[in-house]
Amino acid sequence: MSRQLEASDRNPPPSNRQLLILLGIFVGSILVIIWLIGIIANSLVWLIPPSVEQQIGKIVLPAYEKLAPATPAQNTLNQLLQRLETNLPETQKQQDYRVLYVPEQTVNALALPGNAIVIYSGLVAKAESENEIMMVLGHELGHFAHRDHLRGLMQKLLWQIAIAYIIGDSSWLQSSAATVVNAVSQSQFSQSQELQADEFGLTLLQATYNHVAGATDFFARLSQSRGANYAFFSTHPAPLQRVAQLERLIKQRNYPVLAKSPLPPALR
Repeated sequence: MSRQLEASDRNPPPSNRQLLILLGIFVGSILVIIWLIGIIANSLVWLIPPSVEQQIGKIVLPAYEKLAPATPAQNTLNQLLQRLETNLPETQKQQDYRVLYVPEQTVNALALPGNAIVIYSGLVAKAESENEIMMVLGHELGHFAHRDHLRGLMQKLLWQIAIAYIIGDSSWLQSSAATVVNAVSQSQFSQSQELQADEFGLTLLQATYNHVAGATDFFARLSQSRGANYAFFSTHPAPLQRVAQLERLIKQRNYPVLAKSPLPPALR
């Protein structure tokens, strides 16, 4: 009995201070992993050649193509996109972008690998001018310019690899296609990436119309909505924050704000 008491004295339970130290080490390790994944993703994303991105697109896009039948609205959106493309940087003009118009009430738009922009009819229904739609399209082209659409995918995949390594379960690798689709659907852009894409869209709007009317209208209108569960809110910064930044840029660059163009008939 005395030996057992001596043994317990030698191995006392950890103190609160020790537990806090262990917790700090654990949390610190997680933060370091997050930091490293961000650095690795930001570095690798610029090394992905267009041919590889197209292969990723062939995995991801069929699920969205099934939801986007050929319609006059989709044709019109692609015509608007072509107008914006004429003002893209030369390196980006080499890409063949297209719009997939999904007739669902979701208020959202996505930039996906394979140079496809997905726009839901719920978003188009919220627009009141052609200029607003062009701003949304320009914003998504900004994500392509900065490779945000691949950065989010890369970060998601690196996280899955890290978790699989830690828990010793790599069964998810057995279905690479499902893994990529899942990673794309769940990846989100940071607020800085979204605001940077807004700036890119504003520049395209000015280059296309020689003014920036409608640049803030869509976001300002969304900010006035109450009680609506829009997917747009979960994947984008607060609309008022975006309006404030765009108004600041318009003032700094002295962009004119003239008459807006009406929505094309196919989008009304």
